[in-house]
Amino acid sequence: MKIFKTIIGAAVLSGILAVTSLASAADQSKPADAKAVKPYPLKTCLVSDEKLDGDMGKPYVFVEKGQEIKLCCKSCLKDYQKEPAKYLKKIAAAQKGEKKTPAKSADQDHSGHQH
Repeated sequence: MKIFKTIIGAAVLSGILAVTSLASAADQSKPADAKAVKPYPLKTCLVSDEKLDGDMGKPYVFVEKGQEIKLCCKSCLKDYQKEPAKYLKKIAAAQKGEKKTPAKSADQDHSGHQH
């Protein structure tokens, strides 16, 4: 019975040490990952062009291909995923200081979903 308790105790201790070392490794990787992510250059939603942190509340934020993306709401994600290259080009243009040229299409006016 003592051997059984010792084995269980060792297993629990090993599990705790493994979780602790994984958490430590994750914390160390965050700063490097954060530096690799390009900041979002716009003050508006990439899809709808609505103001971020406005009536929609907190923006939906994610990273794709090393670029931070901000949308006014998670509902805009569906439109983004249809044409991600189009929207990444829009970000690249903003980073170069160019004006936004594409006009909003009918499917980007938020009439298709509620907040």
